[in-house]
Amino acid sequence: MKAVLVALSLVMSGTVALAANGIDVSRGNDSNVYGNCVPSLIVENRSGETIDYLQVDVVLALRDGRQRTVELKSGYREGVPAPIAPGARTMLRQHLDTSRALGVPCGEVAERRVSRTICETARGMGCASSISVQP
Repeated sequence: MKAVLVALSLVMSGTVALAANGIDVSRGNDSNVYGNCVPSLIVENRSGETIDYLQVDVVLALRDGRQRTVELKSGYREGVPAPIAPGARTMLRQHLDTSRALGVPCGEVAERRVSRTICETARGMGCASSISVQP
């Protein structure tokens, strides 16, 4: 009975440690491209699963009161795969060839918030790990 309790406590503590190591997304460097702000996010995959595709939609509130949604992606959804392996760090970018430019320089962005996150594994399933986003 004592051995079963010890084994159960080891399994439970391993589960808690795994849950604490999720997918962390933080603000990257913004750049101005031809007068348009192009934001980015940095992803650190601290989970044990390979991420096949990650997208974070960020709503940018502009100083003049307008809002724009920007899709920041790990790669092209229907293109060449760019998996994010466990322990890897990469950047999420706006693909200007498939999305509309923001239309203002970075100094005009007043606030940011996340509206949607899409995370898929190589098997086409949703990511099991928790995702923390700080835009």
